[in-house]
Amino acid sequence: MNSSSSTLSSSSTTDKLHSFMEAAILIDQYYLGWIFAFLFGFLLLFNFKRKREKNGANSTDFGTDSVINTSSENGYNSPEHIAGSTDVIIVGAGVAGSALAYTLAKDGRRVHVIERDLTEQDRIVGELLQPGGYLKLIELGLEDCVNEIDAQRVFGYALYMDGKSTRLSYPLEKFHADVAGRSFHNGRFIQRMREKAASIPNVRMEQGTVTSLVEKKGTIKGVQYKTKDGQELSAFAPLTIVCDGCFSNLRRSLCNPKVEVPSCFVGLILEDIDLPYINHGHVILADPSPILFYKISSTEIRCLVDVPGQKVPSISNGDLANYLKTVVAPQVPKELYKSFIAAVDKGNIRTMPNRSMPADPHPTPGALLLGDAFNMRHPLTGGGMTVALSDIVLIRDLLRPLRDLRDSSTLCKYLESFYTLRKPVASTINTLAGALYKVFCASPDKARQEMRNACFDYLSLGGICSQGPIALLSGLNPRPVSLFLHFFAVAIYGVGRLLIPFPSPTRMWLGARLVSGASGIIFPIIKSEGVRQMFFPATVPAYYRAPPIHSLRK
Repeated sequence: MNSSSSTLSSSSTTDKLHSFMEAAILIDQYYLGWIFAFLFGFLLLFNFKRKREKNGANSTDFGTDSVINTSSENGYNSPEHIAGSTDVIIVGAGVAGSALAYTLAKDGRRVHVIERDLTEQDRIVGELLQPGGYLKLIELGLEDCVNEIDAQRVFGYALYMDGKSTRLSYPLEKFHADVAGRSFHNGRFIQRMREKAASIPNVRMEQGTVTSLVEKKGTIKGVQYKTKDGQELSAFAPLTIVCDGCFSNLRRSLCNPKVEVPSCFVGLILEDIDLPYINHGHVILADPSPILFYKISSTEIRCLVDVPGQKVPSISNGDLANYLKTVVAPQVPKELYKSFIAAVDKGNIRTMPNRSMPADPHPTPGALLLGDAFNMRHPLTGGGMTVALSDIVLIRDLLRPLRDLRDSSTLCKYLESFYTLRKPVASTINTLAGALYKVFCASPDKARQEMRNACFDYLSLGGICSQGPIALLSGLNPRPVSLFLHFFAVAIYGVGRLLIPFPSPTRMWLGARLVSGASGIIFPIIKSEGVRQMFFPATVPAYYRAPPIHSLRK
């Protein structure tokens, strides 16, 4: 009995303890559930906040040195608006900036263009677009920008030296009849491109002067600029592309500029006269340096007189007019002489320094350089716009697969491929411009004289000897190897002329100096362009950079 009551008592105690434990566990589970739910919600909210901050970092988090303007006049009313309003900022609305804005906007990017002066400019360069550049214009859908500006078709060049002349025609047989070079007033052409870009709803074109790039922790976040009313504002975007021309004040932040000024152009306009070779540019191998003539409208001929050095004779005291009449005019083709003198007497003489600068970027997250701000060559061959438009086609193709541009570091590494992929085309045109200018300039050195004469006679041979170089010049066949072979073919041709029929020791020595002089012209230019990138781009790792997978469009 006692045994059974003790068993019952023990069992009852155990049941109570078990019930108490179950209640405690239920209470613990209840409170632990609340605790875990609270912690989970807190972590979820914290993670969401971090992601939001990360996604908006390129537009909203600029530290204490950045300024976000809250004026409703500039379209940016709050940090949230800034974060989602712009994909790309373009500094400058010249040929490169306008074409790039139109191209990126067509692909759905929201583009903010800031240009110092949106009025039509009157420049004496950037007036000749080679056929290769026109093909790029077609590829970008901008070919109608040469319409309604009285642009003139160009089918080649006429070359003059010592009373002789030869015609060099572009090899256009394989192309559509509309494909040719175009010459025009630069300002009219740019205005047409600006109008085309501004016609797309997601392009915002604004007049203002960019004073600096906004940078944080090595990444470019946007720009600071002054409006035409003098208001200081800031604009932000994941990618800033600087295309502010040869006088760029921003390039030092993005490259190592090594600007040279080998000569200056003196510009005149001849009126109501035709060129001896219709629809051809004219190049006179004068002393001391070349003279160019080409039509920029149905009634106007642009004349550019190259003056070696960084200074030209004074305009104000009449020294420049006297130089043009006494030194230059006697070397002008007789058909153009009277009009040339009349243009000098009219007095509307313009000057422009000719700059040369190899591309030497230091890749910077959030920013790119394009156009003359990035790379310049002597304008003798008219290749600048061809290089710029070719670069824009390449940038468009590289950016097109990407959904967003906010991962600046990864995007920067990917876009390093641009600097390598552009090299064969850009370096060929750059090297040809620099080499031809040096060959075409007069020199007291006998070997340089022979090289100049050999170049003129080589181009006069016709066939591959003229079609090959003119295909390079026109941008239709911009191949570095072809340039190298033709350049030294000219040198060998010059040596052959010296050694035939009697290879005397004096002539052999002159031939050796000719080859040495040719090497001294082209090899430094190739070195500045980069031998490996120019001739063997496929050996550069950046050539194979693929777009970041997480940024690809779906």
